[in-house]
Amino acid sequence: METSAGEALHHSAEAAGLAIIAGLILFSTLTALFHLKERRQGARRESVLTTEVAALRARLDRAELFLAGESQIVIVWGGPDDEPEIEGDLGLVTQALIAHRVLAFGSWLPPEMARNLEDSVARLRARGEGFRFAATDLEGRHLDIEGHPISGLAVLRIRDVSGERLEVIRLHEVQARTVGELRSLWAMLDAVASPAWVRDGEGRLTWVNAAYARAVEAKDPAEAVARGVELLERTTRDASAEARESGSIWRGRAPAIVVGERRIFDIVDAPAGAASVGMAMDVSEIQSARDALEREMQAHARTLDQLSTAVAIFDRTKRLVFHNAAYRQLWSLDQAWLDQKPADSEILDRLRAARLLPEQADFRAWQASLLGGYQSLETEEQAWYLPDGRTLRIVINPNPQGGVTYLFDDVTERFHLEQQFNAAIRVQSETLDTLKEGVAVFGSDGRLKLFNPAFARLWALRPEQLDDQPHIDRVAQICAPLSVDESDWNELRAIVAGLQDHRLGFESRLVRRDHSVLDCAAAPLPDGATMLTFIDATAGVNVERALTERNQALLDAERLRNDFVHHVSYELRSPLTNIIGFIQLLGDPAVGPLNAKQFEYAGYVTKSSSALLAIINDILDLASIDADAMELSLEAIDIAETMRGAAEGVQDRLAESNLTLRVIAMDGVGSFVADGKRIRQILFNLLSNAIGFSSAGQTIDLAALRRGEEIVFKVSDQGRGIPADVIDHIFDRFKTHTTGSRHRGVGLGLSIVRSFVELHGGRILIDSALGEGTTVTCIFPGERMKVSAIETGRERERNGG
Repeated sequence: METSAGEALHHSAEAAGLAIIAGLILFSTLTALFHLKERRQGARRESVLTTEVAALRARLDRAELFLAGESQIVIVWGGPDDEPEIEGDLGLVTQALIAHRVLAFGSWLPPEMARNLEDSVARLRARGEGFRFAATDLEGRHLDIEGHPISGLAVLRIRDVSGERLEVIRLHEVQARTVGELRSLWAMLDAVASPAWVRDGEGRLTWVNAAYARAVEAKDPAEAVARGVELLERTTRDASAEARESGSIWRGRAPAIVVGERRIFDIVDAPAGAASVGMAMDVSEIQSARDALEREMQAHARTLDQLSTAVAIFDRTKRLVFHNAAYRQLWSLDQAWLDQKPADSEILDRLRAARLLPEQADFRAWQASLLGGYQSLETEEQAWYLPDGRTLRIVINPNPQGGVTYLFDDVTERFHLEQQFNAAIRVQSETLDTLKEGVAVFGSDGRLKLFNPAFARLWALRPEQLDDQPHIDRVAQICAPLSVDESDWNELRAIVAGLQDHRLGFESRLVRRDHSVLDCAAAPLPDGATMLTFIDATAGVNVERALTERNQALLDAERLRNDFVHHVSYELRSPLTNIIGFIQLLGDPAVGPLNAKQFEYAGYVTKSSSALLAIINDILDLASIDADAMELSLEAIDIAETMRGAAEGVQDRLAESNLTLRVIAMDGVGSFVADGKRIRQILFNLLSNAIGFSSAGQTIDLAALRRGEEIVFKVSDQGRGIPADVIDHIFDRFKTHTTGSRHRGVGLGLSIVRSFVELHGGRILIDSALGEGTTVTCIFPGERMKVSAIETGRERERNGG
């Protein structure tokens, strides 16, 4: 078995040796075959590379030929630290023909362009950002400068683009700019809210904006164009088409349906070569606002017509465009003339001619200053004092759209009231400070609001006690100890601070411990305050008795005077009656003839005696009235007959003064109950007074009428009139106011008239104006006189007739 194992091992070793030999032979064979294959492939590759090198050399030659055939420079940069390779026509940019002089951009480009090129080259080499732009060098050549990254290299090419190439570049620039502008225009039109469109020569839509698509409820503009949806009505499109055919722009306002709603558009459609462009602007809100504004303006005009303030509006051409009724009435201007829209200066000239403008030394300068408001930006206020006495407040308000608005307020009454109010306030303040009577006003809260120095002095109050507006309780606490009866101030305190249902006045007399006497009065004021007044009546109390006695003495003296006047008048009337009688006898031819001079003198004596007798009779009448001894003989008198009787008594004076008397009795005036003698005396005195104040050739009217239950007599003349300051004293006794007339008298006539009218229960009125005459009106109560007549008859019956 050991032999068998050895043999097996021997056979294994032989087999392994044979396998190794066979492997080495196979490897050598394969290596030889591979080497042969590689040599054949290398030969073929060398042949291909040789062919490629030849082709590349040919292409390089052609590139160099092409590069030399065009005036350009190519600069190539490799790595960041590599020197650039520069090829091309260096004379294009530099005369020195030194390659690196090309990189000095500032030597052949303007400074700004050189900086831009340097920055662009830096970005190209650092980040590979390409660029291209046209430039003009310092010698005026046009260059195309372009930079691109190529295979990790930065390549800059500079080319001369003069001639046709320059024109192509310019056209490309124009095209790019035009396309950009067109796109911007389309973007803008898409952004606006107004529909816009473009039509071709056949009138078909070729482009619409987004607003158009929304208006016709299309999904987008492309759908609106594809479907040919029209926004405008047929009549509107036809009208715009006719305008396009004539080469003119069509403008108009037309309705259109937008999203189911009818809207109003202002439309512009303009021809653009064979096509046309249009836009529609929605003015529905503007039209509505304009209609509302028109209605508002009409309402304002109606409102302004109701105002008392005069309003006038002038446009920028200074012509009247609006005025209200108050303006027309203020200046008394004709409506037809104002409707012609006169200029501001024309109105001023007319008002000046009518003396309705303030008097000016230089009217033209004043007018120019007034019209300067058209160039002003501020509202101006003026006061005009017109020749007719009116005061106007003028507001000149510039209008934002040009022109001015005048506001005229008649502040005459307010001006006078303001003056009177200010004067009253000053007078009140000064009066309170100068009054000897103490005055204190307590507010509705019971605190002291106002006092004068006399109040503090009467009650010995110091300023520090009154400066903080003390309450009535505190004032009463201080002042009550000075009074004999301290309860007086309790009553004053209750009036000031109490809660009475009815606020009533109060008067009392306070006796103080220093034996002085004060008259106190409390008066409620409209604002809820209460005014206390204190008057030092000490001296009054002391002299009251003396005044009473003196008053009684005066009454006795007046009675004695009346008795004396009455007695003397009677004593004078008797001999005067004899004188008148004897003079009349002398004038009787039966007694004996008188020569002309004697007859004239006798007439003068008769006239003077009659006048003196009338004066004595008037004095007696006044004495009887003062003594309440005058009795009226009431009876039903005929009014017309009474007027004729009074007129007959002044006929001689009318003839002497060359005056005309018209007696007018209205229909149905009839009769009334009165003392006929006294009524004739009243009318006679009034006619005599009118004759005295009238001039030759004038007319005097005596009229009577019945007004309800009243009887009215009027005596009117055309004389000088009575001044306003004289009318208040016209009825005073023994006062005459001739005012330059021929009238003379002792001043008893009108006093007698008033006394007799009032004795009848009537009243007398005088209306007079200087230069226009005087009207005296006597009004008698008819029904009252009837009752008085019945009562007088019954009284006489009771007294036995």
